[in-house]
Amino acid sequence: MRKLLLFFIFITSQLFYSQSDCVSAIPVCGNSGISFTPSGPGNILEDLGGCLTDDENFSVWYTFTIATSGTLAFTIDANNNGTDYDFAVYAPNASCSNLGTPIRCNFYGVSPTGNTGLELVDSNVLYYEPYLDVIAGQTYYLVIDNYSNAMNSGFSLIWEGTATLSSAFSDPALAPNPFLAPGIPNPAGGPNLVPTCPLPGQFDFSTLTPTILNGNSNFVVSYHTTANDALSGTAPITTPILVNGTDTYYYSIRYQDPANPNNPLNNCRQTGSFKFTLGAIPVKNATVFACANNGATTAIFDLTTANVYFDATATKKFYLTMADLNAGINEIQNPNNYSSAEKTVYAKITTSAGCTGNASIDLKFHPKVIVNEATLEECFLPANTNTASFDLTLANVTSQPNTTKKFYLTLENALSGTNEIGSTHIASNSSVYVRVFSQNGCYAITKINLKVLPPVKSSVLKDKTICFEDKTTLDAGSGFDGYEWSTGATTQTITGVGVGAYWVKLKTGKCFTLQQVNVYPSQQPVIASLDITNNTITVNASGGSAPYQYSLDGINWQDSNVFTGLPRGENKIFVKDSYDCNPTEIQITVPNLVNAITPNGDNVNDEVDYTALAYKKNLVFTVYNRYGNKIYQADKIRNYKWNGTSGGKKIPTGTYWYTITWNENDKNSTPTKYDGWVLVKNRD
Repeated sequence: MRKLLLFFIFITSQLFYSQSDCVSAIPVCGNSGISFTPSGPGNILEDLGGCLTDDENFSVWYTFTIATSGTLAFTIDANNNGTDYDFAVYAPNASCSNLGTPIRCNFYGVSPTGNTGLELVDSNVLYYEPYLDVIAGQTYYLVIDNYSNAMNSGFSLIWEGTATLSSAFSDPALAPNPFLAPGIPNPAGGPNLVPTCPLPGQFDFSTLTPTILNGNSNFVVSYHTTANDALSGTAPITTPILVNGTDTYYYSIRYQDPANPNNPLNNCRQTGSFKFTLGAIPVKNATVFACANNGATTAIFDLTTANVYFDATATKKFYLTMADLNAGINEIQNPNNYSSAEKTVYAKITTSAGCTGNASIDLKFHPKVIVNEATLEECFLPANTNTASFDLTLANVTSQPNTTKKFYLTLENALSGTNEIGSTHIASNSSVYVRVFSQNGCYAITKINLKVLPPVKSSVLKDKTICFEDKTTLDAGSGFDGYEWSTGATTQTITGVGVGAYWVKLKTGKCFTLQQVNVYPSQQPVIASLDITNNTITVNASGGSAPYQYSLDGINWQDSNVFTGLPRGENKIFVKDSYDCNPTEIQITVPNLVNAITPNGDNVNDEVDYTALAYKKNLVFTVYNRYGNKIYQADKIRNYKWNGTSGGKKIPTGTYWYTITWNENDKNSTPTKYDGWVLVKNRD
């Protein structure tokens, strides 16, 4: 295989593919020879300077970078020895905008051989210049001009010396393997022969690429019908075309830096040529992928999708072994629905013209979907604290990117792919199942455990009862992650709290529990009734919270509800309960004591008279005999008086018992009863 190595940036002129101008110089790749035929002066008619005082004629620009230091020489070998080629080399690392004077330049006439260049040994010949001592990393520009203006009179550029030029193809880190020419050697010499059938016939050039690249990554191959196209990379063949056994075809290998699309080495090309000869059709070995879903050890493969041959009209038969293929036995009967583990099967391809070829098909699983069981925890729903709303998409069931998910209530539904549920799911503590799909459509199933985070209430915070006029402290207890009270406080406790209804939001993890708490006013005790006997009062209290305490002045208190030795007339009684709130207060009357009457008409002690108590509500004066029988009752109608009679008749002399009942003029209308006795002396 003939290797022509080029770096270039190609500008099309008005004639064919000549290169012009320094800025569009062809990068030279490596030290292999170059063949080219300039066809014009380029886009700009330039004064090349130095010894080349005349304008350009048929010229081409090159640029090259030194890979290893040493001596550098070259020969410009004209295809026609009568052609006069001139050249100029410009100083290292010059720019196209400032090339300066050439450091090597030759314009002498045609030599006996038509050659010129830089020579390693001084021959004292006018059409050669001395070699260059070059250093790695230096970049030079070279212009070659056909002064003869001879069309189609090209040249070969042959490199000499110890220095080497940069090339992706000569870098073992970039191209560790040799590039291989396609086909088989031509017994008659010349380009290799690529077998194909039929001939003439359609051919898919991409089938040659794996062989040519030979495992060298980051290189690409294009195919062309002319050598110039291959050198420039123009007019590539991109689809199968009709080929014959006469024409020569060309391929062009180019480096493609994956990290730097502007790397100069990306322009490096290595070209070659080949012809076709009648033989087997150009089949390709292929790989077919399928999904081994949910941990299965087999998958369903469609063997008919294997890209083993470009012509879709060709027939394909598939076999488990090459021996079966050669013998034509044990053909796979269900190639488009073939269940298998990973392995290799074989295909026999037959075209409509009767040409055949054999290819291997590797059956591979798509990357498995890796899943794991996951748990979702969500806060309770206030309307039903046994449930929560779960976003199933948040379950961390896989770390693989670019997956999609479908959710199901049961494993059976997940396996069958039926009764899919939405990703927002309200549930109590339970489980659901998820199918996780990769970009290839493969899936695996796993379980999502759903956990409802229940409300967490304070066991410390309780309703309180206080005196209406008092303040208290509410404590929600420790151990929570945050507090928010209805008062706006964010502390564990709030102080100075009066009677009322309050709430606090208690934070546990990411959840909040709303807890209500009430501060109730204590129930004031009331004086249910009073019993007065002579100057002794018994206070009967109810309500509030026992035990009670009693006082006549609101300062000095006693546990007993009995007061003795009270003065006649108005007295105050105070009662408080265990909450020690402001006491209940009542003003009472201790009636004047009447212990004897002599109803004889002398107007002295003739009657019992309690009209002084007429201002009391519901005042009733009742008299009883020694047997407890009521013998007289005086109310407002009888003016609260008794003259010792019963039924209009005088009663016998004796001692009689009486009660006076009324309701005090307080808010509670406290019932009061006064018990006494009276001696009645009748002279009749």
